[in-house]
Amino acid sequence: MSNPRSTAQVAGHPIHPMLIPFPVVCFVLTFVADLAFWKTGTDFWASASLWLLGIGLIMAALAAVAGVIDLLGDDQVRNLSDAWQHAGGNVIAVLVALFNWYSRFEHGSSAIVPTGLALSLIVVLILLFTGWKGWEMVYREHVGVSDEAHIH
Repeated sequence: MSNPRSTAQVAGHPIHPMLIPFPVVCFVLTFVADLAFWKTGTDFWASASLWLLGIGLIMAALAAVAGVIDLLGDDQVRNLSDAWQHAGGNVIAVLVALFNWYSRFEHGSSAIVPTGLALSLIVVLILLFTGWKGWEMVYREHVGVSDEAHIH
């Protein structure tokens, strides 16, 4: 049986794994900026975290589109419980991040400590779980891994 394939790809390269580092980094750096704001009270960190959340949400939406195409485009992927846990966890993380962004947009830096900081930490913890599940799919189930050996 062939490996589960990524249906959202460019020249045989899966798009989803190309995009996911961007929202992950943005959401982790949001947490770091929140910690810096908590310790310093400097408005720079409040502004940085708002921008990081916004950019992370945009990139997460792009990664989600590629991920949904992969999930729905291959029966083998669709039948993996890890795929559904990965997708569901990421939906929860994005919804928490979206609420966090909106709260900061509406209430400014007063939304950061303690609520925004706690929400940022929750997102990072969820991403640890969903990242684990994503790599399980790649390393154990070989999702998106070519069946052909490429000799250069």
